[in-house]
Amino acid sequence: MRSLTRETIKIYWQHGKKYKLALFLMAIGTVGVSGFEVVIPFWYKKLFDTIALNDFALAPELLKIITAVWFLWMGVWLSRRIRDFVTAYFEARMISNLLNTCFDYLHGHSYSFFSNNFVGSLVRKVNRFARSFEEITDQTLIHLGNTGIHVVLVIIILFTRHWILGAGVLIWAIVYIFFGYKYTMFKIRYDREKAAQDSVVTGVMADTVTNQMNLKMFGARDREFENFKKTTDDLYYKQKKAWYLGSFAEAIQGFLMVALEFMVLYIAIKFWQRGLFTIGDFALLQSFVIGLFSRLWNIGNSIRRVFERFADADEMTEILITPHGVKDLPRTKNLLVTNARINFKDVSFGYHDELMVFDKFNLEIKPGERTALIGTSGGGKSTIVKLLLRFHDINSGQILIDGQNIANFNQNSLRRSIAMVPQDPILFHRSLMENIRYARPEATKEEVIRAAKLAHAHKFIIKFPQGYETFVGERGIKLSGGERQRVAIARAIIKNAPILILDEATSSLDSESEKFIQDAMKKLMNNRTTIVIAHRLSTIMQMDRIVVIEDGKVKEQGKHKELLKAHKGTYQRLWEIQAGGFA
Repeated sequence: MRSLTRETIKIYWQHGKKYKLALFLMAIGTVGVSGFEVVIPFWYKKLFDTIALNDFALAPELLKIITAVWFLWMGVWLSRRIRDFVTAYFEARMISNLLNTCFDYLHGHSYSFFSNNFVGSLVRKVNRFARSFEEITDQTLIHLGNTGIHVVLVIIILFTRHWILGAGVLIWAIVYIFFGYKYTMFKIRYDREKAAQDSVVTGVMADTVTNQMNLKMFGARDREFENFKKTTDDLYYKQKKAWYLGSFAEAIQGFLMVALEFMVLYIAIKFWQRGLFTIGDFALLQSFVIGLFSRLWNIGNSIRRVFERFADADEMTEILITPHGVKDLPRTKNLLVTNARINFKDVSFGYHDELMVFDKFNLEIKPGERTALIGTSGGGKSTIVKLLLRFHDINSGQILIDGQNIANFNQNSLRRSIAMVPQDPILFHRSLMENIRYARPEATKEEVIRAAKLAHAHKFIIKFPQGYETFVGERGIKLSGGERQRVAIARAIIKNAPILILDEATSSLDSESEKFIQDAMKKLMNNRTTIVIAHRLSTIMQMDRIVVIEDGKVKEQGKHKELLKAHKGTYQRLWEIQAGGFA
């Protein structure tokens, strides 16, 4: 996986630059913490040098020194509070904004994008992208920023004490930081592999949870467990390798710190022998060394954690910089549908270059006409609906509604003009009221109930203890297939769109319910251009026109009785097969 760190930083900065005051206060707080912490050891040096004089008359001087130390520590405390409170506000605001951006851009991707990605993996990528910003900010500001300022100030001070000390610590710091950076860049590839495999594990887990009914029906729990175990084993090896590499880095860093301690104390003793150092200087040096140890140890960890979080964020960054598969033209207008005449004109389309579904396909549906599309599976019936909804862009040709090319208009306005009842409706984990009203959020409660009655959903809804406020579970799992379909029909009724698509809309209903709903469907189809996709031919006998689609072409078309008369026609053959089944 290629590194997208630069693109990730660009996205973070585009969101963060709006909060310049917060960034300024965070910087002031960080500088204040480091500045005060570097000055404090000088007062400890003064304290120890004064005590070493063994003169009790200097007690008032000692009190002045510890008072100054108290004020300096209060400066550290105040600077840290400013930095931490402003950082809390900034990070919370940024995480919220990043989640909003991810939500908006993610849902702008095409139907194909979601068909090719696990839901669980996408959700995990969004969450890790926002949380990575929090970790990166904490590490760069609180650890790397604070450490960088502290190290620079300490080296400057040591140069003022003696150039040998300053030069020694400077060279050591360069070696230490260079090793930490280069080793981190070497290790980042393994961190990315670990992050990618983690997403795979999440995706497999989400897929099996979604299909838990299939696991039970096919007795596939053991088989799926073995498959899941393979993905977790891969995660184990990649995670172990990344962690072993991290432990090796810590071992090298620990060795370099021991070397620095020995070098500094050796030089200090030599200076002490020459009368250049006092007891207080030893305290000053040890304070600086201990401070360097804690901060530079963190700088190694911080560099690794920053790049690990960038590796985590890369997956979502790739989604954010990937152009949407279906895009509106600049400054597109809303589509206005008056008559709802639909025209597929010389349409060519394929899901892949080598798999063309339509080649110069033509079909016209008149305003208010009820048209049924039938044919064998894979013939292109569902693709016609997807193209009309502009889930995919066509390769060539035009799809017109009232003479207007749908590619030139806003996608949302197009889809607001179409109501659809799919074969397998998926509901939100929200109340029944919200699910029905989803098609038209401003609909009144009375309108929702009326739509539910027309769809024969009202009776089963009022049997629930909470009635219309009953939550339906994830994807509507608490409802039966027929109940979900009736809710979807009620949703289509309340949308009141000029174009209606019914994709096996009564396939999950029992015979009695289907009989009731057929009447509601007839009323719903009145004065609407309707497309019905059906395999059960008994449900489309009353259509104004039946179109037989085969291999991406219109094979036959006409009314039910006309098509039955066609000698060796496809419709006649399908009817005989189904009629024989009914007999």
